[in-house]
Amino acid sequence: MQEKIYEVLSRAVENGDISGANVLVQKNGEEQAYCECGFRDIENKVPLTRDTIFRLYSMTKPITAAAVMLLVSQGRIDLSGDLGEYLPEFYNARVCRDGECVPVKTPIKVRDLMNMTSGITYPDDSMAGRQSGAVFDELGERLYGERPMTTREFAVKMADAALAFEPGTQFRYGASADILGALVEEVSGMSFRDFLIENFFLPLGMNDTDFYVPKQKQERLAKVYDYSGEGLVECPTNHLGLRYGRDVLPAFQSGGAGLCSTLDDYANFAQMLLLGGRRCGKRILPGFAVHYLTHGGLEAGQDAYLREGWPWLDGYTYGNLMRVRRDGRRTTLFSGRGEYGWDGWLGMFFSNEPDYGITLLFGTQQIGMGRAATLVRKVKNIVMGELI
Repeated sequence: MQEKIYEVLSRAVENGDISGANVLVQKNGEEQAYCECGFRDIENKVPLTRDTIFRLYSMTKPITAAAVMLLVSQGRIDLSGDLGEYLPEFYNARVCRDGECVPVKTPIKVRDLMNMTSGITYPDDSMAGRQSGAVFDELGERLYGERPMTTREFAVKMADAALAFEPGTQFRYGASADILGALVEEVSGMSFRDFLIENFFLPLGMNDTDFYVPKQKQERLAKVYDYSGEGLVECPTNHLGLRYGRDVLPAFQSGGAGLCSTLDDYANFAQMLLLGGRRCGKRILPGFAVHYLTHGGLEAGQDAYLREGWPWLDGYTYGNLMRVRRDGRRTTLFSGRGEYGWDGWLGMFFSNEPDYGITLLFGTQQIGMGRAATLVRKVKNIVMGELI
């Protein structure tokens, strides 16, 4: 298996599909394969190694969902409760309807944030997306200034942006997880970062996971690359209001995209979920909280946009900020029923197979994944073909 994975990775590096990547596979807690190939810094010929630190982007979301589930298990958050009960600015939510912004008929529920059925969007060309985009623009404009936007301020400003649809009626991928970060802060009385460190990163030994990369670890942070007519070029982007260098602890601790980590660190989190909330003799999450977290799904009629946005997720549903495999007749990916996980904008990928005890992690930093996304699916199919 390891040789097959390495062959696929090396071919992708030689073809210029990616600058470099690594893959970690575990089964029942035992490592089955680890492969690395290519560079984390092409210009300086620095190889991509096992301790390479990646910008997770949306692979942050499952960790945010786990944080919310911990507070739910403590009776401090009600998933069916109105978001405005915790973040009062959302009591006045408005929705775009017939070219106008009008008050919502149904308030946003906390579970709508967990399922991306809140109507809160990422920037796009719709009326709601333009208003969301204005908040992200301000977030970016203040990123290097003296008054950067905080997690809580971001939520307040997003509450003034109109929703794309009535809460609970549709799925639309967006900034819901960032609002959940503010919710965790409000309920816990801690910064989102401190809550994650105390309840997840320290007990799980995730020592290289944080919202920034300190000076002594900066040389391990992979550069981001994009395609060009002359091959791969570094692309120092501040996408979604996150500093490219990740060299400063951010005021905006993004629950949707902000974390950096290594494959080994993330594997500790993934294994904790497979083990029903325990890891190394420590109880991190209650068992039923893990079951609820990993068995989510959209209701009938909500998932049209999911299939439209990610055709390869045919056969999957979405819930609690992760994909969940339901219908094996429709999927083109080798996966067992109940497989769950998520990926990230720059090509990060996480998969847990609860029926088989398999964790797969893939790391790269590549904009416009395209060909590289196909690479991830090839690796996934190799793993399942070899281990099952």
